[in-house]
Amino acid sequence: MSGLLQPSSAQNWLSSQGSSSGLIVKRTIRVDIPVDKYPNYNFVGRLLGPRGNSLKRVEASTECRVLIRGCGSIKDPAREEMKRGKPGYEHLSEPLHILVEAELPVEIIDARLMQAREILEDLLKPVDESQDFYKKQQLRELAMLNGTLREEGSPMSGSVSPFHNSLGMKRAKARG
Repeated sequence: MSGLLQPSSAQNWLSSQGSSSGLIVKRTIRVDIPVDKYPNYNFVGRLLGPRGNSLKRVEASTECRVLIRGCGSIKDPAREEMKRGKPGYEHLSEPLHILVEAELPVEIIDARLMQAREILEDLLKPVDESQDFYKKQQLRELAMLNGTLREEGSPMSGSVSPFHNSLGMKRAKARG
């Protein structure tokens, strides 16, 4: 497993928070973004989604923090160039990548980090635009957020997403 870093020394003891040992550890893994293989693919947009919501959902479902780092991680290239080399922005000299951080009970941290890695690696597989149902769902969500979603009866509207039923309401996600 590449990218696994050693637990930090910030191992806190929780009083009695339901985990068997109560030991909280902090770990970070790195997931590389294949920009060298697919230089024109918009990985950052696919990961973030509308208003960052796609990334927020990954974070919420895995209880991990997901950070996009490296060259191309700042939207404005001029701003990125100004920040390059400054303290806190050393990552800009590295290729585009993702850091997944978790601070969780020792019993579950590895499972959560691996869950996040699997979700992110799946999103990092370039998909032909005509077959990209995930992107169609993101565009539909963006239209809803912007108030520009066409109603069901209009042309070009039918949702192909497994996340919406015919009424356009979100279904409950299965846990586990």
